[in-house]
Formats: sequence, structure tokens, C-alpha cells
Amino acid sequence: MHAVHETRVIMSQSGQQRALPPVKDSLLKSYLRHLHNDVQSIQENFTEILKSAKVEEETQVARQTQGEQDQNEMHVRAANIVRAGESLMKLVSDIKEFLILNDFPSANAAIGQRTQFLHNIQAEVDSKIMQLRDELSLNLYELEEEYYSSRFK
Repeated sequence: MHAVHETRVIMSQSGQQRALPPVKDSLLKSYLRHLHNDVQSIQENFTEILKSAKVEEETQVARQTQGEQDQNEMHVRAANIVRAGESLMKLVSDIKEFLILNDFPSANAAIGQRTQFLHNIQAEVDSKIMQLRDELSLNLYELEEEYYSSRFK
């Protein structure tokens, strides 16, 4: 048998495609598995809460006992929904962390854009300083001419 290695290609925020190393690929598969399991758990528990909320016809168990049992089951299932929701929030946090730590092309593009922006501002400031220097030089020359040609020197 031949082993087939599937290489995932992801689209970075900068729009470039790149292949993922096996470790990162398995981590993303793990995230997907957790997502599927947590959503399925929420759905199943919610469905069971709705089923237990239905009032059933007389059974062998007394109505009050059945009500207590249903209430207890609803509490347990609600706790399971909360646990799955917290797990999803942790998963979102982990995915954000993964993206921040592993999306170097996007980070480099952002740094490049910021660098270019700051270079443009620097060029504008340099231009304004040169313009001020030229104006100051001209004004100083005119003042010197006036001073040396005046009778009050």
C-alpha cells in the first residue's frame, strides 16, 4: 500500500496560498474535530431537552417523580450545553492564537505597509523642512541686506 500524504493549502489574510506543515495540518484537523463534536453535543442536548419537556401520558412512574427526573435530566443537559459552548469559545481563542502566531506573510505584509506609510510621512516632513529652510534662508538674506545697507549698523 502506498501512503498518501494530503497537504493542505490555506489562504493567508494577505491572499497568498501556502502549504501547511503536517504538525499544523493535524492541529487544524483537531480544531475541526472539536468544532464538530461541540456543535453536535449542543444540538443533541438541546434536542433531548425539548423531548423531555413534552408531557407524556401516564406511565408506571408517578407524575411527580417523572417531573423530578426530567428536571434533573434538563439540568445535566443544560450543563452539557454550557460546557460545549465554553469549549467553542476556547476553540475560537485557540484558532485566533494560531492565526496570529502562524500567519507570517500577513504580518510581514502589514509591517511592510506600515513601513511604507511611515516612509511617505518622513518624505513629506523632509520636504516641508527643506521648504522652511529655503524660506528662512531667503528671509535671512533679505534681512542681512537690509541691515548692511542701512545707516544704523
